[in-house]
Amino acid sequence: MSFSKKDVNQTSNGIEVILWSIALPGFGQFLNGKYFKGTLLLILEFLINVQSHLNLALISSFRGDTKTAAEQTDFQWLMFYPCIYMFSLWDAYRDAGVKNVSFAYLPFVFAAYLGTIGIIYAANIKFMGKLIGPIWLPIIFMLIGTGLGFLLRYFLVRK
Repeated sequence: MSFSKKDVNQTSNGIEVILWSIALPGFGQFLNGKYFKGTLLLILEFLINVQSHLNLALISSFRGDTKTAAEQTDFQWLMFYPCIYMFSLWDAYRDAGVKNVSFAYLPFVFAAYLGTIGIIYAANIKFMGKLIGPIWLPIIFMLIGTGLGFLLRYFLVRK
């Protein structure tokens, strides 16, 4: 398999916009010159973050206090986050010029679905008697969703 310079540049640019989108939804769109979409995603991220108390939950979770994180979280608002977050990543990746990848959206979509399910159960699921919480459980579920999406994509595109 050989790659042209254009393929390498598209892949490199796709990785760059995904990394910036991971840092903050909307940044990848800014890199792609999609300023309105980037601004809209940034505003949505800020609104959901503030309304769900996501930063407080992050601080508590990273300090190992997942019970407090769950108590601080407004789950009604947090449920929007995985879909906005994963859409931002997929959209930035697609707009970076990586358009000829069949079913490239599947890992992003499955991560969004399972991340939302992770939020739904975040206040209930424990591991070894410790609450996993509203940050770690959705992240775990999103990683599983990403893997399932790549697996499904693999089976759909193989010849």
